[in-house]
Amino acid sequence: MKSTIKAWIWLLVFLGLFIGVGIFLSPEKLKEYPAYVSESPSPTGIKALYTYLEKEGETVRRWTLSPDRLTKKESGQLLIMAGPFTIPAQEEMEEYEDFMRRGNTILLMMDNPKGMFGTKTISAGDDTEVHHLRDGKGNTYQSTVLSNVRLEVEEEDKVLLEDVAGTISYSSEVGKGKLIVSTTPAWMTNGNILKKDHLSMILLLLQNGGAGDGPILIDEYLHGGESQASLTTLYPQWLLLLLLQLSILTLLWLWMKGKRFGSILVPREEMVRFSDERIKALSAWYLKGKQYKTSLHIQSDYLRLLLQERWGIPTSREWTELKGPLERRLVTFSVGEINSFVTGLNAVLKKERINKQEYVVWSKKIELFRKEVEDH
Repeated sequence: MKSTIKAWIWLLVFLGLFIGVGIFLSPEKLKEYPAYVSESPSPTGIKALYTYLEKEGETVRRWTLSPDRLTKKESGQLLIMAGPFTIPAQEEMEEYEDFMRRGNTILLMMDNPKGMFGTKTISAGDDTEVHHLRDGKGNTYQSTVLSNVRLEVEEEDKVLLEDVAGTISYSSEVGKGKLIVSTTPAWMTNGNILKKDHLSMILLLLQNGGAGDGPILIDEYLHGGESQASLTTLYPQWLLLLLLQLSILTLLWLWMKGKRFGSILVPREEMVRFSDERIKALSAWYLKGKQYKTSLHIQSDYLRLLLQERWGIPTSREWTELKGPLERRLVTFSVGEINSFVTGLNAVLKKERINKQEYVVWSKKIELFRKEVEDH
């Protein structure tokens, strides 16, 4: 038994060492970044543009707070929204619009900006590998990637970039400020910004947004800054109200049915009633009936049965014949104690009558030997 336990312990130790060495020697997993994040050095991030603006001396910083925290006293700021993950709630959209009315600019670059600031779009497929664009002054640009969405413009809007399929980016006056909407935020990513004329087109949009005249903010709020979607924004209010009412009705129905949750308290378990009480009753019967000899025989027979189960000593052998086997195994007892026990027990069991004092003394001795046998 002990050898089996030791084998399992060593097996667990070697397994733990193997896992630990594997973890230590395994290559470090590259950190994964979401797309269009200004801290991301991956091909889908825009860290290159952020670093470029810093080196050009622009006052650029990341904005991770909700739009109601935007400074209301300043104007001339440019807020860049590159590929927002979600469309803001109506209250937040109003905060962004108020930001523009105060004299600031928002540059929104999104593959399909439909629904953002009332933007309308149309679909336009283009399968060519190189896309040709032009600005309002007749300058031409080339791009390797382009969204298959085009923008609908109003008469007062200014077209900044377009191709044969329609408008790609435009600017619109909003109060004292301006809104610039453009498709294809992939132009800004680290993997595409230096391809073809992507950087030139990005700089064109930044110049129209007033870059250089004031601070530039990269909106990270719509990339998960504080804009974690809540339950009230994911589901309509009527559905949430219905679920709340159903929950209340379910609890009331369970309460009316008398349902109770939790463990059941049982004053006394069956196993206690039919084991401990029966043993106590038998003990009391033996004591009251002065069945001392019978009780000692039962105790000694149980001890002999344990000797057979533990060490294979036959129950047919007399107590005096067990002196040698007990001396070899019960090392906690001296030779004299073992000799006195087997000799005295053999003698007392052969008596016709046993008084209470002898019964108590030998019951304690048998109990002491029984515990030693079970522990070994």
